[in-house]
Amino acid sequence: MMTKNQINEREQLEMLTIDQLVPEDHLVRKLDAAIDFSFIYPLVEDLYSPLGRPSIDPVVLIKMTFIQYTFGIRSMRQTIKEIETNMAYRWFLGFGFHTEVPHFSTFGKNYVRRFADTDLFEQIFYRILKEIADQGLLSPEHVFIDSTHVKASANKRKFQKKTVRKETRAYEQKLQEELNLDREEHGKKPFPPEKFEKEEFKEIKESTTDPESGYYVKDERTKQFAYSFHAATDEKGFVLANIVTPGNVHDSHMLQPLVEKVIDEVGRPAVVAADSAYKTPAIANFLIENQILPALPYKRPMTKKGFFRKNEYVYDEHYDCYICPEGQILEYRTTTKEGYRQYASTSSICASCPVIDQCTHSKGQQKVILRHIWQDYLDIAEDVRHNFEIKEIYARRKETIERVFADGKEKHGMRWTTLRGLKKLSMQAMLTFAALNLKKLALWTWREPSMA
Repeated sequence: MMTKNQINEREQLEMLTIDQLVPEDHLVRKLDAAIDFSFIYPLVEDLYSPLGRPSIDPVVLIKMTFIQYTFGIRSMRQTIKEIETNMAYRWFLGFGFHTEVPHFSTFGKNYVRRFADTDLFEQIFYRILKEIADQGLLSPEHVFIDSTHVKASANKRKFQKKTVRKETRAYEQKLQEELNLDREEHGKKPFPPEKFEKEEFKEIKESTTDPESGYYVKDERTKQFAYSFHAATDEKGFVLANIVTPGNVHDSHMLQPLVEKVIDEVGRPAVVAADSAYKTPAIANFLIENQILPALPYKRPMTKKGFFRKNEYVYDEHYDCYICPEGQILEYRTTTKEGYRQYASTSSICASCPVIDQCTHSKGQQKVILRHIWQDYLDIAEDVRHNFEIKEIYARRKETIERVFADGKEKHGMRWTTLRGLKKLSMQAMLTFAALNLKKLALWTWREPSMA
């Protein structure tokens, strides 16, 4: 039997408090119990004048952003609309039924005038991380690193082509010193400083809407301006550090600064796990020299079909040469300024080789193999990869860093951004990852209130 609701209770009068309207197990109660937000006051005290009009409570401002990023609300304008009608959000902010909610532009104005050139959001992120560590929940021995692209607020068709200088990599100075030592050991003259100081340029597409974003190409269908959120997590999925770059910066360039941040703020990990994009000689060198085991996967050789693979040429460490499948020796020639040793065959012998078509198609009929001066570190990483414990650690990437990015995009509005510029995107990253950490802390430490 169909029932029609004939009773209109819209104007029903009740005597109650906001506290009674918020369910006992609502997430805002768990967030409020997880950490005391009053730690924000000393962080911003110097940013406010002792004179003038009373300001909006800075804790309220920060809590509003946590509502936005925790519940995945698309903008501050929409967040304010939600706070106006949502009693749980009002309870979290300490508002009453009729307390006026700040205008949506309030946070933006405070950001421009007070917070833009400070490390406030980084301090908030690490204060929450300290609370997690104090609760004994942090496990930073195994660190998982990756990056994800966040679509920029920019039309991919509005750009200008621009020639820019190639960025300097973190390990550049160390590489220059070691390759010159390698050249001297082989009887070659070291490169003069001006050889390295010569600027190299590349052509990029620069957005006219958001010039600080980077043009990102994944496949024929995925071409857009984006930012890269690089992050490191522990084995429980808590974010330990993050860095934001334009979307066209390669992942491998950011591992060293990211790990250095983890070491400075949390401590030195025993193992760092990352995908094949990070399997480079420079990264293997950095990790092993810092007493960190690399957990890096198998990387398929990029050899043309029908040609011998590089591992079919045997490296003789004692004589510092390569031996080809037909037994010919490829001797050392030079070390390039990119850090690669060149080993070359004798062209007169190669000319009569029966398998030369599987070896090289060079006009000079000479096979050249490149070996990085840090290849030994990469070989160690490859050997370590077969260890059972390292395999288990690497397999946890899908439960840690990949899950963090998946949750961030599906539930916390990290798939795209309405903000522009690296500073604002760094703020978004810090607040999003802080919200993810705080949410996990709140859920793991929540205790049901005891009955009186």
